[in-house]
Amino acid sequence: MTPLYNLAISLYAGAARVASLKSEKVRKMTSGHKESEAKVREAIDADDKKVMWVHAASLGEFEQGRPLIERLREEHPEYKIVVTFFSPSGYEVRKNYDKADAVVYLPFDTPKNAKRMIDAINPSIAVFVKYEFWGNYLNELKKRNIPTYLISGIFREGQAFFKPWGGEFRKMLDCFDHLYVQDEPSRKLLDGIGVENVTVAGDTRFDRVTQIMAQTVDMPEIEAVKRSCAGKFIVAGSTWQPDEALLLKLLDERKDVKMVIAPHVLEGNHVEEIMKKTGRKCTRLSELTMDNAEETDCVIVDCYGKLASIYRYGDIAYVGGGFGVGIHNINEAAVYGVPVVFGPKYQKFKEARDLVERGGAFSISDEQEFDSVMHRLLDDDQALKSAGDVAGAYIKENIGATDIIWRDIWRK
Repeated sequence: MTPLYNLAISLYAGAARVASLKSEKVRKMTSGHKESEAKVREAIDADDKKVMWVHAASLGEFEQGRPLIERLREEHPEYKIVVTFFSPSGYEVRKNYDKADAVVYLPFDTPKNAKRMIDAINPSIAVFVKYEFWGNYLNELKKRNIPTYLISGIFREGQAFFKPWGGEFRKMLDCFDHLYVQDEPSRKLLDGIGVENVTVAGDTRFDRVTQIMAQTVDMPEIEAVKRSCAGKFIVAGSTWQPDEALLLKLLDERKDVKMVIAPHVLEGNHVEEIMKKTGRKCTRLSELTMDNAEETDCVIVDCYGKLASIYRYGDIAYVGGGFGVGIHNINEAAVYGVPVVFGPKYQKFKEARDLVERGGAFSISDEQEFDSVMHRLLDDDQALKSAGDVAGAYIKENIGATDIIWRDIWRK
């Protein structure tokens, strides 16, 4: 990459080290970088000739790569698998993932780090998920003639690749042997800049949420809370403070409603702060029992890994993040045939745009719109059912991306 790109990465790395002095999350990442190479070398022997490296930005992208990982583990157990993360929120949840031989942070994208990590992993195939583009890593893979793929890619006109000044970024795309994108608009954008090794395969996340639905475990305590509810049961996932303010106000206003809130942030006193902001009875999931379920009005999920199973109990799902950088995974809820509500920042997500257009999801931008949408779904059973049916059908229509990619890469 150019000296300017490498300077930008160095400045970013320096800023992260400074931020780590105050942020536990950033500190986990920067300290994790120091351990990555050693962990990989411990798991991967120099004579391992079949190694798949999968890189995901965070937890959502990992879930998109997961169907491919688990299929490889099942059908080609001779492969070693290395998973790397950029974000602590992905790594911390999946660092003990048992289908991978090593799960580590990806060190910052400097030429030195790229050479050392690829030496350690020694991949025979590399898979980047959705939108992770690190120039030095990609260049090093290309130099070594290692087959490299992008899966579940999504491209937008505003990205640097499509700008007059984006030549350096376009070079990154040339490092991929093939790009598997979610939709036809992405393919057309790439075709417009001369990138033709592209297949519209869809989004592997649909396959993953369908797998999750088949594997969900019963949660009798949650079911007991729902049974004791006079009206509808709301499951809110990956929420942030602006989402929680709207939900708690609704909980106080509608005594016939009960809900689950799964905050995106569990660190510090955040869970306790949520519990103090409502006059209704709140119980942590870790403390929920059959004895206190009936009297509980709101369950606060205080651990990771439970939300996907809890969505099945919801009459309505609310997915957070839409008042920040963007919504979290709405497919985890929609797969159960549940209408989904979220904030205004959803345009980057094809599934959200599609479901809003079809009527299976609803975007709200303020308290007034939130109240309007939620009260209609709470009070109109037909509207609730119709929206849920649309959401469930949409997921079923989009299953199959993993099969397309698998057949293409591992041709029989």
